[in-house]
Amino acid sequence: MAIAIQPQLTLDEFLKLPETEPASDFIKGEIIQKPMPQGEHSLLRSESCHVINQITERQKTALALPELRCTFGSASIVPDVSVFRWDRIPKTSTGRIANRFEIHPDWAIEILSPDQKFTKVLSKLLHCSRNGTELGWLINPEDESVLGIFPGQRLELYEGADKLPILEGIELELTVEQVFGWLSLT
Repeated sequence: MAIAIQPQLTLDEFLKLPETEPASDFIKGEIIQKPMPQGEHSLLRSESCHVINQITERQKTALALPELRCTFGSASIVPDVSVFRWDRIPKTSTGRIANRFEIHPDWAIEILSPDQKFTKVLSKLLHCSRNGTELGWLINPEDESVLGIFPGQRLELYEGADKLPILEGIELELTVEQVFGWLSLT
C-alpha cells in the first residue's frame, strides 16, 4: 500500500492563509490551533497585560500585548502575552505601532488551557528562548505554578509565595500566589 506524504507547508505559505479564530501557531512546520480561551485563561491574560502595562507604559520601558502574532526564527506564533521593550516595538514611519511584528518578544507568557498539551506550549516558549527571548512564563492554573524559561533553555519552577522573575528593567514584584489571586472575584 502506498502512503501519500503531504508536502510540508512553508512559513510564507502559512502566513498567506486566512487567520483562524482562535489563532494558530506555525512552529517546526506544524500548524497548531490554540484552544478557545476560557474564564481563567482570559482573566490571567488580561490581568498580566494590565499589571505589566500599569508599570511600563508610563515609564515607556515596555509594552505587554495580548494575542499578538510574532514571526521569527522560521516560526509564527501567538503568545498569550508578548512583552516588548519600548525601544524594540516595531513602528511605522509616522511613529505608530506596526501591525506586523517580525521579531521575538523580550518576554513571552503562555497560560496552559485544560485541553492544551504541556509539551507543545513549552516547545513554543523554548523556541522563543532559542531565538532571543529573555524570559518566558508558562502559567499552569491547574496546579497553580509558573515555569520560568531563561536563556540557555534553563527552567525554574515557581509555586506559592515564590517571587516570580520579571524582565530586567521592569520595576514589578509578583509572587505566584498574587498571580493566581487575580482569579478570585471575592
